[in-house]
Amino acid sequence: MVRLSDVSAGLRVVLERMPCPSFETRPWVSGPPVSERRVALITSAALQRPGDRPFTYRESDYRVIPRNAGRDLLMSHSSTNFDRTGFVEDLNVIFPLDRLEELAADGTIGSVAEYHYSVMGSVEPLPLEATGAAIAELFLGDAVDACVLVPV
Repeated sequence: MVRLSDVSAGLRVVLERMPCPSFETRPWVSGPPVSERRVALITSAALQRPGDRPFTYRESDYRVIPRNAGRDLLMSHSSTNFDRTGFVEDLNVIFPLDRLEELAADGTIGSVAEYHYSVMGSVEPLPLEATGAAIAELFLGDAVDACVLVPV
């Protein structure tokens, strides 16, 4: 991730002036112990499966990544500041599905969801509120009651 102190003065000014919206809803809810929860991933790495439509500039949509999708995921993130090194070396850096599987195997979490989701980071947050609501509805269909957000 690029630090604000590392970007050009012009870009730094733009980033510092960007509004940071606040949302009325609160994400904290009660529920079963972690050892009983079904857990899904949401990454902002703009991952997709081969054959999926690539993400486009400032797109606030999502892509579905099934649990059995394998390792052949592609990244179509449009930010020129996005560092892909971690993705190339270890997919778990931006999509820690193997770590979730390990946590389920040792009983730390209850189970791993069948479907996970990817969005593109570096977009305006307000349109992502609707995307988050749509993904939350999909979580209900997969009995997901916990999610790991993987910002990249």
